[in-house]
Amino acid sequence: MNQSQVDTSKPVAVIGAGLVGAGWAIAFARAGLTVRVYDATAQVASDAIPWAGEQLTALHRHGLIAEPPEDVKARLVIAHSLEQALDGAAYAQESVLERAEIKRKLMTDIDAVADADIIIGSSSSGIQASMFANDLRISPRVLIAHPVNPPYLVPVVELVPSTQTSQKTIQFTDTFMQGLGQSVVHVRKEIEGFVLNRLQAALLREAWALQRDGIATCEDIDKTVRDGLGWRWSFMGPFETIDLNAPGGVADYANRFGPLYHSIARSRAADGHWDAELIESVERDRRQYLNAADLGKRREWRDERLMEFAVQRSKSADR
Repeated sequence: MNQSQVDTSKPVAVIGAGLVGAGWAIAFARAGLTVRVYDATAQVASDAIPWAGEQLTALHRHGLIAEPPEDVKARLVIAHSLEQALDGAAYAQESVLERAEIKRKLMTDIDAVADADIIIGSSSSGIQASMFANDLRISPRVLIAHPVNPPYLVPVVELVPSTQTSQKTIQFTDTFMQGLGQSVVHVRKEIEGFVLNRLQAALLREAWALQRDGIATCEDIDKTVRDGLGWRWSFMGPFETIDLNAPGGVADYANRFGPLYHSIARSRAADGHWDAELIESVERDRRQYLNAADLGKRREWRDERLMEFAVQRSKSADR
């Protein structure tokens, strides 16, 4: 992945050093930024640094970073307090637990100690910023910057302003994220789940229902996406896909298949939530193909495949 130039004169802060926060730390450090990593549980921050070092070594092995991985890792610095993490930072990425009250408490804490010009992005997966970041001194400088995990491999980031976010904050974060090499999506109105998770929710809703109804197993549903839809979706989105799938383009496709999709949607209108029985059924189905003890190894396998894919995408972009 090729990053544009970013201003490295000021550090950035990562607040919350779990998988998402640590992934952001890698993306920031890879771009040349000094990253202060803070977590309320000190051990989480301590564990994030060696893990990031392993990922950086893998990125270097795949040719995704030219700089020696130990040099990039050296830019990751543990902060022992929130105030230390934020002091003089140009940008902070919040990646704490996905609960509005926890995020609100953190925002009030940031409000008390942050510099007057710091920009704060939240990794929230679906909670709107207006639910936890409004009516504070920092409110004009807070927005959602929602990544796909891991953010140092999957480049898309959704920028979602609150009702009090300034245009200047949006513009700064757009430029900053593009400088990191991220693919910026602007979500222009607040909505639960934003764009990415609403699209994912639609697919997951149908996938769980097909398994529940005995139509197909988890593995056959996965095959349908992995060996079918995913091939095109790996380099084009749903609108371009259907635009190319009818002789007359997207309007032709809609006229041909619109009634079918409407009928499918209506057939799921009464679907309920994923209850305990369904969750148990899907869990049992999945464990035929992947033992729970092997989840960690499979995540490592996934990240290796993403690195290989990133190399190929980078080559295509250079042509």
